[in-house]
Amino acid sequence: MLQFILENLGSILIGLALLAIVLLVVVKMVRDRKKGASCGSCGDCGHCASAGLCHKK
Repeated sequence: MLQFILENLGSILIGLALLAIVLLVVVKMVRDRKKGASCGSCGDCGHCASAGLCHKK
């Protein structure tokens, strides 16, 4: 088992780094959604075709 880890240490570290990045992105998206800032980069959700999906009335 230790031999496997040592042989694949580079791949394991890169995989862990990618996992951490994905988790950070998901956490940011959840926080933005809770703040009501989930409508992309348009700035004004009133003109967004999907405004009803992210802002329940």
